[in-house]
Amino acid sequence: MQKNIEASLAKVPEVTLLFWIIKIAATTLGETGGDAVSMSMNLGYLVATGIFAVVFLVFVGAQIAAKRFHPFLYWATIVATTTVGTTLADFADRSLGIGYAGGTSLLFAALMASLILWYRTMGSISVESVSSPKTEAFYWTTIMFSQTLGTALGDWTADTAGLGYTGAAAIFAALLALVAAAYFWTRISHTLLFWAAFVLTRPLGAVVGDFLDKPVSDGGLALSRYTASAVLIVFIVACILVFKQRAASKSH
Repeated sequence: MQKNIEASLAKVPEVTLLFWIIKIAATTLGETGGDAVSMSMNLGYLVATGIFAVVFLVFVGAQIAAKRFHPFLYWATIVATTTVGTTLADFADRSLGIGYAGGTSLLFAALMASLILWYRTMGSISVESVSSPKTEAFYWTTIMFSQTLGTALGDWTADTAGLGYTGAAAIFAALLALVAAAYFWTRISHTLLFWAAFVLTRPLGAVVGDFLDKPVSDGGLALSRYTASAVLIVFIVACILVFKQRAASKSH
């Protein structure tokens, strides 16, 4: 009986309010954690990206090898995508000099290409279909691109557009509210809305993370990146321990 139940479940969590709360916290942690390694440790964007890329590949490999959904493994993999996304976007935007607009455009194209290829290969980009190694490979590649895009988009909105961290956070929160409204009160594809919300939570987390650790003169709170990251880790772990997460049911 237990094997039959597990066979009917995907290896990703059910999408609930708790999912989005942890997702935003994880993306914020990706910003503070990525900046802690690249900036506070003075390793630079390229070295930090190399470190986080290895961590990302290790966790993705473990996630794909797992036989069922494991909350801690899943969210550790999500955090790995946000940290590598943070440093990779910063490297592309700042070190390579392509700028926020160029980085955002390039990463948006990569994200769309990943989704299109996934759909043409597997016939669905729904999270409920994430159960086979091949589908998981598409899923995590798409997530990595979305996290990297979100970092560039958040920095572009807060810095280049001149909205500041709180202004940019308000913009992305409002956009997420519109997506939520569309989910409940329109017939727009829930799969499309999921990926729209998934992308938008990343720049929200990015600007909130920057707000926490950037200097007061730049509009931030000047908190320690290590302290902010530690608090976020404790919050995520507490959410996982206190609130039980179920695996999403497989689509048939």
